[in-house]
Amino acid sequence: MKVIGLAGWSGAGKTTLLTRVIPHLRKEGLRVSVIKHAHHSFDVDVPGKDSYVHRQSGAEEVLVSSARRWALMHELRGASEPGLRELLTKMSPVDLVIVEGFKSEPHRKIEVYRKANGKAPLFPDDPAIAGIATDATIETTLPVADLDDVPAVAAMMRKFAISLVEWI
Repeated sequence: MKVIGLAGWSGAGKTTLLTRVIPHLRKEGLRVSVIKHAHHSFDVDVPGKDSYVHRQSGAEEVLVSSARRWALMHELRGASEPGLRELLTKMSPVDLVIVEGFKSEPHRKIEVYRKANGKAPLFPDDPAIAGIATDATIETTLPVADLDDVPAVAAMMRKFAISLVEWI
């Protein structure tokens, strides 16, 4: 299993890019999973549903299963947020795990940089950034791909992904 991150400021287009890159990687025969960092009190459960009620009642974990999917929700109940390394150990084996967000973690990443965001690029201060997907002209020795060049971004992700065993 290999891991590569997509990091960038909010609004840079990480999710949009991922929705285009994942199908491309799947066509290349890769099994792909995603870990996405969310903000504080996000919720994937629907108030009023049984799983929500179980979780609100104090269950540490609630696993919901159907013929189409299963989902496991784990409540931290005041415990510290787990780091990326710990979260990766919970993933089922696939060819490539793409980590969206977690920009302060030290895993290898592709920066998604959009000029219109008006923010400074991350790569000068983050040695874990191995390449950049952007709509801007950037002076760097790092490989750069256009945000709209899905095959180039996918190739960069494959090239710079690191083995989970090697990273952990």
